[in-house]
Amino acid sequence: MQPSRDISRLIEIMAALRNPNGGCPWDLEQDFRSIRHYTIEEAYEVADAIERNDFGDLREELGDLLLQPIYHAQMASEIGEFDIGDVVMAITEKLIRRHPHVFGDVIADGAGDAQNRWEAIKARERAAKAERKGDTEPSILNDVPQVLPALARAEKLTKRAAKVGFDWPDLPAVRAKVAEELAEVAEAENAGDEAALREEIGDLLFAVANLARKAGVDPEAALRDANSKFTRRFHYVEARCREDGIEASSAGLDRLDGYWNEIRAQDKSKA
Repeated sequence: MQPSRDISRLIEIMAALRNPNGGCPWDLEQDFRSIRHYTIEEAYEVADAIERNDFGDLREELGDLLLQPIYHAQMASEIGEFDIGDVVMAITEKLIRRHPHVFGDVIADGAGDAQNRWEAIKARERAAKAERKGDTEPSILNDVPQVLPALARAEKLTKRAAKVGFDWPDLPAVRAKVAEELAEVAEAENAGDEAALREEIGDLLFAVANLARKAGVDPEAALRDANSKFTRRFHYVEARCREDGIEASSAGLDRLDGYWNEIRAQDKSKA
């Protein structure tokens, strides 16, 4: 078996790995549930390579991600459900169907019009899917995946609800809601009610996700950026502790905060 640029070779390799006669023992033990977390992890690693602008890593991570549908399709074909050809057929049909302004005689007046047509077609598809499943009370929220990161799912849920007019009128209104939820967090804290505190913090995070959506900001990406910034700055704090010959754990908050303010000031001077 030799590597190839042809995707059919990847399909052949996956089939060989899953072959009961001479295949890989580990691959043979896997099922859809046991590898599903790899699919999610690989998608995040692709996103990470993009954010780092590392095209070498991006090429490799895209390959790892590409393996996932090949893997799932191979297992599905073994039980007679579908194969990778069916997967490709489904997505090509969908792309053609959702782009009548490219593959049909519809004219799209700019990217916004194209997006609106895409969403309208998706809405019809959701309704048809619900009808096929016998769902007599379909919801526009039905196919928002439960496994999405909670912050991303909150943004997607509010975006869906906004399509039927259930939305704040403007950004100041959402900011007011965030302030209201923050005040309710304080009330629960002052009351010493742990269950209420947990609930109110959840409501606060949901409101912040809504604020991000209303501002046109991806909350998941914004939080990832904030995590990266915190990590970089804290590395600076640790480095300063080493320079001064002290352990971070014994430096004390005032000293640590002083180091932190140093890197904050440096960041602001570069802005």
